[in-house]
Amino acid sequence: MARRSSIQGDFKLRKVLRAISQNVESNVRGGMEEASNLVLESQRQFIPKDTGDAANALEAFVSKSGLDAQIGIRGKKHAREFFYVRFLERGTKGYSGTKRSGGRSRRSTMKTDGSHFFGLYPDIPARPAHPWLRPSYDINRDEILVIIRGAIRQTLERAGQGGRSGSSN
Repeated sequence: MARRSSIQGDFKLRKVLRAISQNVESNVRGGMEEASNLVLESQRQFIPKDTGDAANALEAFVSKSGLDAQIGIRGKKHAREFFYVRFLERGTKGYSGTKRSGGRSRRSTMKTDGSHFFGLYPDIPARPAHPWLRPSYDINRDEILVIIRGAIRQTLERAGQGGRSGSSN
């Protein structure tokens, strides 16, 4: 569920920022953390809540270089535990057990998980989509751009001054 930057034109800028970060203290990581926390808080607001466990499992991670951020449900354990959030995000098609395409015959076996009986042909209703991943980014897009551009500008200014630690605005 976490997304990474895939903009094609940013590879040259990344290379320059990596080279600068080796010689100069970079503000990019701090700016990226601030922007990712903004998106994380929006995701926590927008995610549909029943118990609130999925909202509490959301995390923001920023790489050491500050050039990549992953926001959402991270890690195998959480991905397995909260697998259902993809159905909340995109919705479901539903299933009507009484109909079958092509007029083929249906097996008359019981539908059960061992403790619950669902009937011979359960009807599973379609669920509407409740998007929360993309809207959390879209709402904060302008603020994110201001934060990251400011961090990059400060880092480049500091590099242009020869790496002095004084910040200029």
